[in-house]
Amino acid sequence: MSLDAPEGFVRLVTRKEDGLVLGAQVAGINASDIISEIGLAIETGVTAEDIALTIHAHPSLGELTMEAAELALGRPIHI
Repeated sequence: MSLDAPEGFVRLVTRKEDGLVLGAQVAGINASDIISEIGLAIETGVTAEDIALTIHAHPSLGELTMEAAELALGRPIHI
């Protein structure tokens, strides 16, 4: 995480077959702001691929969701 908070994480739960976002865990500062994007993803049937391909503002905490999606897809981040 950031904002001078060394602890926290975003974890996506996806369906193995197609990457559909089924749930998530978010802990840390501003977690309530971060989880809203994931809630929308679940409600609308979005996949991890959809989130990974969505442009996220930089620098922002919203990037954490994008990076969690990249990790769920087995892709490297910060290359």
